[in-house]
Amino acid sequence: MHKKYEDLFKSLVKAYYNDTFEDEVDNLLSKEGYKKEEMAKVISNLCGVTVEYSKDFITNLKKAITAYQAQNRVVQKLSDCSMKCSSDGKTTACQSACPFNAILLDPIKGTTYIDIEACADCGLCVVACESGRLVDRVEFMPVLELLKSEKPVIAAVAPAISGQFGSDVTMDQLRAAFMKIGFKDMVEVAFFADMLTLKESVEFDSHVKSEKDLMITSCCCPMWVGMLKRVYSDLVKHVSPSVSPMIAAGRVLKALNKDCKVVFIGPCIAKKAEAKEKDLIGDIDYVLTFQELRDIFEVLEINPSELTGVPSIEYASKGGRLYARTGGVSKAVSDAVKDMFPEKYNLLTAVQANGVKECKAILESAQNGSIKANFIEGMGCIGGCVGGPKALIPREEGKKFVDDFAEDSAIKVATHSEIMDQILARINITSREDFKDEEKIHIFERHF
Repeated sequence: MHKKYEDLFKSLVKAYYNDTFEDEVDNLLSKEGYKKEEMAKVISNLCGVTVEYSKDFITNLKKAITAYQAQNRVVQKLSDCSMKCSSDGKTTACQSACPFNAILLDPIKGTTYIDIEACADCGLCVVACESGRLVDRVEFMPVLELLKSEKPVIAAVAPAISGQFGSDVTMDQLRAAFMKIGFKDMVEVAFFADMLTLKESVEFDSHVKSEKDLMITSCCCPMWVGMLKRVYSDLVKHVSPSVSPMIAAGRVLKALNKDCKVVFIGPCIAKKAEAKEKDLIGDIDYVLTFQELRDIFEVLEINPSELTGVPSIEYASKGGRLYARTGGVSKAVSDAVKDMFPEKYNLLTAVQANGVKECKAILESAQNGSIKANFIEGMGCIGGCVGGPKALIPREEGKKFVDDFAEDSAIKVATHSEIMDQILARINITSREDFKDEEKIHIFERHF
């Protein structure tokens, strides 16, 4: 979130934990120099809900949090802006950052507004807006309500989490930190990325018969998927109908335990929007970012590096953990194809794009037939997820931590995992042929 709101968010979290939330909100609404309507908008956003200011604002706010329902919009504009950030007097910072041309000029008001139909909720405008007028919802208050329930709540962490909370912090210590907050357990989404690696390897074998055939991976990045759906829709026929590892995690965990709730934690604003897409609602209950989690740890005085780790069996592979950075999906699928379909391995030619500019260029070359590859991977952020807008460390450092952690994996390729075989068997997938069965792999698919 914008730095101007961090302290405000922390005060709200602390008050919620200490049962002084109503007093804190009342105090914030009474602050000098702020209009009650504007402050109410900010507070409402930081609580993950939409509640307009009224004399019953605090009561309505509490009701909205405790009876939370998925909101359709993630990114919103709190107030009009002066457009002083425009370097050329015509295009604002948020307009320059938007890959979907969804921020338009209102000539009457002399400010910008979001075209809801064109907006993909990727959040790049939020990062670009230095004034803090563009914000993304923070869903931790509803998560707190969920943690109070008797349902098991699982934290599903993105592969990019390696090194984000300290160079010496282990995955076991992060697991302990989540349990200290109140989560039942923590799992690596890398394990579910492994499942999609197997699926897409089987698809590559089935669909790519020659160097002229084409397969576009849909894994990981909502921005990449958004570009394909909104701008390059004629290429959708080449896209693997796979859900992202985040969605796969939610679906599989809920298939194994129908009562569990799943909260995804990653470096990406766009994941908040992905979890709210009509065909995916309910697969992931809430999404938090690394920056939000850092603030939560600070408020609750939880330092992962000081905790005794809660160990778990090694279950994620090198390939799944590499999904966090550009080229990771290609490497994972390539290694799996080599292991499962060695006769096809030499046919696989992968190419990657990272950042909006590269993604557009590579999709345009695929459109005009000039691309010299048959497996295309795209990441909306430069460096991949390690370069996400809500990462805590520079992407170069993030990549190194991810690479080192992946290299240390006991399981190198997803096809070599006995735990994978056991979990897949529990959802009725017992052979590579089962990945061709539409009914059995429905759990890993969506239709674009």
